[in-house]
Amino acid sequence: MSMLATTQPAGRRRLAQSELDMIIEAHERYVSGRPGGKRAALRFVEFSGLDFSRRNLSDADLSASVFDGARMAGTVLDRANLFGSDLRKADLRGASLIRADLRGACLRGANMTNADLTNADFREGQVTLPDRKTGLASVRHEARAGVIDNAILKGATLDGSRLDGASGFAADFTDCSLRGAKLAGANLKDANLGGAILEGAEVAGANLENANFEGAVLTGVDVSRARTLGAKLAGALTAPSEAAMAKAPQLTAMVDAHELWRRSGGKEGAPARLEGQDLRPLAARLRGARLTAADLRGACLVGLDLTGIELQGANLERADLRGAFLKAADLRGARLGGANLTKADLRSAIMAALPLGPDRCSPAMLAGASLRYVQAQGADFTGAVLDGADLRGADFTGAALKGASLKDANTASAVGLPDKG
Repeated sequence: MSMLATTQPAGRRRLAQSELDMIIEAHERYVSGRPGGKRAALRFVEFSGLDFSRRNLSDADLSASVFDGARMAGTVLDRANLFGSDLRKADLRGASLIRADLRGACLRGANMTNADLTNADFREGQVTLPDRKTGLASVRHEARAGVIDNAILKGATLDGSRLDGASGFAADFTDCSLRGAKLAGANLKDANLGGAILEGAEVAGANLENANFEGAVLTGVDVSRARTLGAKLAGALTAPSEAAMAKAPQLTAMVDAHELWRRSGGKEGAPARLEGQDLRPLAARLRGARLTAADLRGACLVGLDLTGIELQGANLERADLRGAFLKAADLRGARLGGANLTKADLRSAIMAALPLGPDRCSPAMLAGASLRYVQAQGADFTGAVLDGADLRGADFTGAALKGASLKDANTASAVGLPDKG
């Protein structure tokens, strides 16, 4: 455990918004290497209610400070020192806290919807607390674990985060990603992890009583050593079955035959019919695969690395692509109606129309698909049909959407979409 030493005078310093803005401006100059820059060192400061929205405080020292109700939506706090800080009810929607030090911090009731907390550290820390009467002139030390009780983390990314021993009682982790997260000894009683991706997470000794895991991905998660009384585990996706693993060589051969069929113009090989198959055992074999016009209806591709895959004109209706990596994938003219792409990486993917002739093309069909919290920055959705799709929290920054149809789509909290007005 680390101990946070005190060097400030008695009494917690309170900043005015104008003073804070000047300090942040100097810090942003420091981060970007511009003249006049100075790293922000603001320990034991009172920030309650102040506005940090969309500012860059990467690597800032904000330890043991109070941010109760602060506005921090979209704020960049990568590698920031927030050791022992009080962030209760702070608005951290869409904030970036990659590798942030949150040991001993309190985020009770904070809104971290769609925030990036990759490799953030919520473990126990030895927190320095000022005396109620004399302030920092007289302090006491208290061991305190990170607290995210009742916090909202919908669609957030906590891959590789350290939540060992942390308390997340009744926290809402719906559709978030906790790949490889350390949750040993954590208290997640009554937490909602519906649709969350916990692939490879460590939960030994965790309290998961009454937690909701419906629709969650629990591949590589051993819940036998956790307290699961009353937990809703029905419908959670676990590791591929023995039958699916045994079928992997046959499925690999089908992929190889399809690529041969594609190269030979249909003279050799055969088109792949992978409808309803669990393709997770194929793992890296599908990265960059050429599966043009393949039948993948209802297939399970959860969490797979499909970077650069070619799926032009493929049928992926009702396929499960949660958390899949589809960066730079070619999905022109693909049929994805009803598919689940929640938390998928679609950056620079091509989901435009597929030319079929001089005057004919086939648009990418995503009607009724779930694209909640997808990363679609720089993707090409030109002419795509997204009618009735669930786009909540999705990031379309820099995406091409000319001619795309969004009729009846749920665009709540999505960014980068054309203004309906």
